[in-house]
Amino acid sequence: MNKLWKGMKLVVASHNPGKVWEINQLIQPYGLDAVSAAELGLEEPEETEATFEGNARLKAVAAAKGSGLPALADDSGLEVECLGGAPGIYSARWAGPGKDFGVAMKKVADEITARHGWAGQAPRANFISVLCLAWPDGDAQIFEGRVFGHLVWPARGGNGFGYDPMFVPDGETRTFGEMEPKEKYAISHRTRAFAAFKAAMLDGIAPTPTNVSGGRDVDAFAAAAASLSTRVEAAAFVARMKDDLVAHGAEWKNATLEGYLDALARELQRAPSNEEPAWRQLAKAMLAASND
Repeated sequence: MNKLWKGMKLVVASHNPGKVWEINQLIQPYGLDAVSAAELGLEEPEETEATFEGNARLKAVAAAKGSGLPALADDSGLEVECLGGAPGIYSARWAGPGKDFGVAMKKVADEITARHGWAGQAPRANFISVLCLAWPDGDAQIFEGRVFGHLVWPARGGNGFGYDPMFVPDGETRTFGEMEPKEKYAISHRTRAFAAFKAAMLDGIAPTPTNVSGGRDVDAFAAAAASLSTRVEAAAFVARMKDDLVAHGAEWKNATLEGYLDALARELQRAPSNEEPAWRQLAKAMLAASND
């Protein structure tokens, strides 16, 4: 079986910035030189399989063959018990072409209402993540993780992405959207799938700390900006930007109010017109203004 080693280049087979960032947080301490499929200009294959495993394999194999490098793909989603496992493999598609998960969460809540699923016990649900590591020679391995819990509505919290603000994991009272990222990652479905991946593929590689300088984690901000969909998430993003200014203002190119607002106006004027949620476009412009 093929193995990974420190210093090896690995493709993260996704165009989802939040997912790419989260996977990078897991693999970078092991010395893997990670690059995303988007950075390599690889096309995203249509997810035509009927299972998470099938779609993860499809994406990983396409990226491995297209890049000539080993590729790690994730297919993940929310499965709601009273909806017969929906949205399941269609979790991202429920968010529409603009990937607006505010819309997706409302659709889930409405579907549960239509089935009287909010009556009595809170509707049970789980997140699932299936990782596939594929190699250019066609070899592929599958690793799976799940986290179980229940749903709440209205959604709560501005952290995380996707359906996080409406999912409460077992043993918790807070949603994933109310948890700090480190708390969520400690128990998330993707972390559990990664534990199986690590045991099989990274055995013997000692992890090393990352971002030890204590400087700005711009990649984390970029991933958050590219994934948020709701007003609450936007408010949390603004609060984190404020905290970042206090902690790392010396690294901002526009640390005065006048300079920042001038840069923000420029970013908003040149922002392309697209189907992204307005809150997401504003968050991206705010981050860019701090570095303009």
